[in-house]
Amino acid sequence: MLPPAETFDSLASSFRWQVPGRYNIADTACDRWADAEPGRLAIRHVLGDGSVVDTSFGKLRERADRLAHALKGLGLGKGDRVALLLPQCAEVAVAHFAAYKTGAAAVPLALLFGPDALRHRLRDSGARVAVVDALGVAKLAEIRHELPALETVVSIDGADGDALGLEAICAAQPPRFETAATSPDDPALMIYTSGTTGPAKGALHGHRVLLGHLPGAELPHYPYPQPGDFMWTPADWAWAGGLLNAMLPALHHGVPVLAQPFRRFEAGAAFELMRANGVRNAFIPPTALRMMRGAGDIPWREIGLRSVMSAGEPLGREVYEWSREAMGLTVDEAYGQTECNLVLGSCSALGVSRAGRIGRVVPGHEVAVIDGEGRAVRPGEIGQIAVRAPDPVMFLSYWEKPEATAAKFLGSWMLTGDQGTMDEEGYVGFVGRDDDVITSAGYRIGPGEVEDCLVAHPAVALAAVVGQPDPLRTEIVKAFVVLREGFAPDETLAREIQAFVRGRLSAHEYPREIAFIEEMPLTATGKVIRRLLREPGSSSSPA
Repeated sequence: MLPPAETFDSLASSFRWQVPGRYNIADTACDRWADAEPGRLAIRHVLGDGSVVDTSFGKLRERADRLAHALKGLGLGKGDRVALLLPQCAEVAVAHFAAYKTGAAAVPLALLFGPDALRHRLRDSGARVAVVDALGVAKLAEIRHELPALETVVSIDGADGDALGLEAICAAQPPRFETAATSPDDPALMIYTSGTTGPAKGALHGHRVLLGHLPGAELPHYPYPQPGDFMWTPADWAWAGGLLNAMLPALHHGVPVLAQPFRRFEAGAAFELMRANGVRNAFIPPTALRMMRGAGDIPWREIGLRSVMSAGEPLGREVYEWSREAMGLTVDEAYGQTECNLVLGSCSALGVSRAGRIGRVVPGHEVAVIDGEGRAVRPGEIGQIAVRAPDPVMFLSYWEKPEATAAKFLGSWMLTGDQGTMDEEGYVGFVGRDDDVITSAGYRIGPGEVEDCLVAHPAVALAAVVGQPDPLRTEIVKAFVVLREGFAPDETLAREIQAFVRGRLSAHEYPREIAFIEEMPLTATGKVIRRLLREPGSSSSPA
């Protein structure tokens, strides 16, 4: 979608959206490649024993078409919801495309979800069919009696109790299915996003969501695609990052995708996977990159990566500089949220890249940092990051929540709830979520800068910062730290880390309390769950 250009400014000025009146994600991300090159590799799945299963675009379409017939036979039709609870595998794409072809909306669910999270999402969405693996069958068995709308469970691992087997219901189906005539605004995808209050809301997207993602997904790998490109991400394909930053845009461009589910991310295993399979392009969240940075002497340059994109949390200066030295490339940061993703980004190939900054506005979008009245703030001032509607990547609504949808907008601006700054060159810096910004002695402190400084200390592997109530300063900065191997938590180390941050940042930003923890609480997408860190009872080392 992005045209050839010599500079970022010329790219932005020449860009025009091309959204047709009729569009279905399955047409461009699967069927057109199956028609042109049916043997072209779509997905390579590395199994637990190290063996490999390759799925071509031709086979991908055939399997999706057979499943679409089976879903239609189960009574599924336009506007219905199909839940997906699956690890990275070809069946994820098969189920997505089958749902799109019938006119239904896919509802991806993260593997890490427990019964409460699954119950809420399945009940709220009213999903009639769920496509799962054997583990998913077991999870749903606990709550199936509480899901009156869920009529059918289909397992990719074969029939199991009340669950039907995927291959069994598809075997006798015709190999071709006539894709539903959908518009760009017809529902295609619903991804649940957790806010600061209340239960998770379903962000409903039209088929245009893939087209809207393409400019932001292409920038970090620009020009994209190139011969030999091969995409991988450790992110769950149920997350907007794994699905819409990596898997679907890659397939749209005919770039094969590597699949191997990680129960727990390990830097050494990630290195071996990328090296053995010749991965050229990757989407790696910042937390995973920090783990890679702290993994010791691993020859990352041997992989031969061409490009790496990162998003989900601030990347930080330390990881940015480390990637250049250790990986021989610049990690291009991007920004967005489930409701409106990849609207800010970097493109090192065109010179748009700066340590500690997200990047600039992605071509095709209008983004500003605004005040409470919807006016753009002055360069360098803190305000809320907002995106102008309408926008092809923007969500249709929160599922059956019109009031929450309306509250997301201020006039024509969609509010992200994120605080940031924009300089005179258009570079945007992330300060923090509205509720993450710390107010201490009259200063407003973004956690990202402090966390970035903390991980620069040789003893610190991971760090998260929150505000803790204080009668004198309103709040103080409290840091939660996971130490690198070989370091032991004690008061001396806590004071050393505090002095390190104070010397590099300022007296008002250093953490007045440090809590050493063994494991950082993370969401399924690798983001820190700060509300858990704010809860009373956490051990700390005050100074």
